[in-house]
Amino acid sequence: MQDLTITLIQPDMQWQSPAENRAMYERLMEEHSAGSDLVLLPEMFSTGFTMDSRTAAEPMGGETCQWLQQQAVERDIAIAGSLAIEAGNGYVNRMIFTFPDGSQTFYDKRHLFRMAGEHERYQPGEKRVIVDYKGWRILLQVCYDLRFPVFSRNRNDYDLVLYVANWPSPRRQPWRKLLQARAIENLCYVAGVNRVGSDANGHDYSGDSMLVDFKGDLLIDREPGVAFCESHTLSVEMLNDFKEKFPAWMDADRFTISD
Repeated sequence: MQDLTITLIQPDMQWQSPAENRAMYERLMEEHSAGSDLVLLPEMFSTGFTMDSRTAAEPMGGETCQWLQQQAVERDIAIAGSLAIEAGNGYVNRMIFTFPDGSQTFYDKRHLFRMAGEHERYQPGEKRVIVDYKGWRILLQVCYDLRFPVFSRNRNDYDLVLYVANWPSPRRQPWRKLLQARAIENLCYVAGVNRVGSDANGHDYSGDSMLVDFKGDLLIDREPGVAFCESHTLSVEMLNDFKEKFPAWMDADRFTISD
């Protein structure tokens, strides 16, 4: 296990315009991802948070999945973000983690945002997914999952959790506070990436993408409403030293999650 450099990309996306959005991310990665190990993109990063699943969803292995593979291989970097994906007889909000060799693994969003009707347009995921990358154990989570701490409870089985989101401005304070809470209670690093601008449904987004350490301290935090790309290196030594000196995880309550 070695230190991990992560790049957060907080964009203003074009509504349901995958080609335009891919071109934007490609330019931003070209300008900002040199030396990074992992690039984090928002929820539904090619379309915006759309409930038009029949139009917006792509097959797994489709054009945007192939683009992720191409970018990861060419840049020798991992890339993570979510897409609307066709799956079986329906659709899922799928967070795809693409490794530098082009291989992919994924997590399907479990908690669907019923206030937007997401539960009527997409199918919920069934399991929690942890990725092993460069020795780091990384939990994959999507937006509304942030509000459900039991599902993301660290069983001393991950070091970093990634939250990708389209989280509107009126609820920016819960987003900010919950990201810090998840880091503190789970003794881990937390990266949360959101978007800025407005979507076709009239929802405004303040961004507030953040990188938080295991004590809840902010490592990346920019002014609201402004697109940005920023990188930071996570220290494995600092994480392990803190967990050794403050092993609260050893006193955690045991539980199981059932469907």
